[in-house]
Amino acid sequence: MSTNFDSTKTQLNTILNEINDGKIQLPDFQRGWVWDDDRIKSLIASISQSFPIGAIMQLETGGTGIQFKPRPIEGASKDLLNVEPELLLLDGQQRLTSLFQSLKCTEPVLTKDSKGKKLKKYYFIDIQKALSEEDKEEAIISVSEEKTLKGFGHEMLLDLSEKDSEYKELMFPANSIFDCSEWRREFSKYWDYNPEKMKLFDEFESQIIKKFEQYHLPVIKLGKQTPKEAVCLVFEKVNTGGVSLTVFELLTASFAADNFQLRDDWRDRQIRMKEKSVMLEAVHSDDFLQTISLLVTYQRRIDHLKTGKTEGVPGITCKRKDILKLTIDDYKKYADLAEEGFYKAARFLYNQKIFKARDLPYRTQLVPLASILCTLGEKSEPEASVSKISQWFWCGVLGELYGGAIESRFAKDLPEVIEFVKSNTLPTTIEDANFQQSRLVSLRTRNSAAYKGIYALLMKDKCFDFRTGEAIESQAFFDDKIDVHHIFPQKWCKDNNIEKKYFDSIINKTAISARTNRKIGGNAPSVYLKSLEKDIKSGEVGLDEILVSHRIIPTAMREDDFWSFYNSRSNSLVEVIEKAMGKASSRDVEEFSATSLVDIEDDFDESDA
Repeated sequence: MSTNFDSTKTQLNTILNEINDGKIQLPDFQRGWVWDDDRIKSLIASISQSFPIGAIMQLETGGTGIQFKPRPIEGASKDLLNVEPELLLLDGQQRLTSLFQSLKCTEPVLTKDSKGKKLKKYYFIDIQKALSEEDKEEAIISVSEEKTLKGFGHEMLLDLSEKDSEYKELMFPANSIFDCSEWRREFSKYWDYNPEKMKLFDEFESQIIKKFEQYHLPVIKLGKQTPKEAVCLVFEKVNTGGVSLTVFELLTASFAADNFQLRDDWRDRQIRMKEKSVMLEAVHSDDFLQTISLLVTYQRRIDHLKTGKTEGVPGITCKRKDILKLTIDDYKKYADLAEEGFYKAARFLYNQKIFKARDLPYRTQLVPLASILCTLGEKSEPEASVSKISQWFWCGVLGELYGGAIESRFAKDLPEVIEFVKSNTLPTTIEDANFQQSRLVSLRTRNSAAYKGIYALLMKDKCFDFRTGEAIESQAFFDDKIDVHHIFPQKWCKDNNIEKKYFDSIINKTAISARTNRKIGGNAPSVYLKSLEKDIKSGEVGLDEILVSHRIIPTAMREDDFWSFYNSRSNSLVEVIEKAMGKASSRDVEEFSATSLVDIEDDFDESDA
């Protein structure tokens, strides 16, 4: 990086003039200006004492390495919209916007109070306080856009609405700080050239105004050839006062320089996807760009290999630095294909009995899934292909492999799953996946991908509602009130000294409608099953069959035998998991009981979904 930047000091007035002329502007990805009234007063006071306010960072424009759509700094003339800047401000927006509006503009400063209420303010310096007070912030006065200051009960404390009142009250306007000659002439005239008043202003000019005129800011300037990913990284490092910049925002600004509105295009696609499936509400803009990056780099690799060359084979990638290398042509060529991939992904998930975005085990896994399905096209549709893609998907979910830094896994998934569909070469994700039976004990909330996955697998195997006998998948699709509830109720478990860590695990939970759960209440299973049996209509599926569909032994329920139920269901759930993953699980607990579970560690992260 050392060859791409230099540092220097520049006079504050020079920088503000360059903002006024449009030579310095903002990259379009910069967020709006947000500083409040108190911080502006503090900033002006700091400069009046020659205190440092930090360095600013600029990026040279006109290079071949990077282009961003510019926009003038707030408060600058709208005529600057057609002016090409020489520099883009990466760090220092809040400080320079505050100083530009308060020290250079004739219009009031757009700011806010400590509670966030929008205000319009003018700033003045109390001449006498500035010369006498040690705390210079006391000398910086902000007034309303009418140039008045009112106290409690709207009492008028200061009225500077007339120019003569500025001279009378010895209030110097901050926006005259770099050109005070006219104000000084009128001030002297107002006081009839009174020697004491003229001496007072001389002192103010030498002790305060000169501080502004001589103030220099440290400036770090990035060269024209600085790559996009470096700009993104630098911006995030210095942007401590705002929300982290996303790759989508940075690419939006880059594309806008060539008059392509990425944000508008994504908005239209997002609307279409949500209309197609509520599942696709989960798709973020960065997910969409990652998918396009996978498709672009995968095709480049295929094209290179077709040439027979073994050197310089392009890698498949969707890391941020590679997304930032996408061109508008790349986006236009693959955006429709990526969108179609997400439609296919929603249909695939529907068949896995995952219907809503909140039930999606891993949002991130949508990226490789969409990429795989749109690349395979019709080849993803035969039953044998669906089976292999399902195995990969469930290994990722139940092996809990998509909760961390997963871009490198995405890059392996795309070519490996495609090859798996064509042959029997196992993808890395299937090989890496492992499920331990003891993990069931620590699966307690829907924050876990595996928890959501088991919920979906039970529906996929066609489990029925305890009360109505209706398939849970139908209720889940049409009724938002389906959720995972306790089988042995919490109250019963507490009354029978079952520890929370056990009765709260997924072993003691299953998909039940809210209405059915209310009927269960806190009763013992033997009690609520008798009540539910009355609701099962003659000729429909029997209650025992319903319980078995949830991997529950009816006799254990009717006898209120928690541990027999627990042991049996744990083993049965593992069988469901093994079937989905297509591989054996680690049976690290031979039998659950009140004593054998004590040593199982609760060291699993429940925040991975």
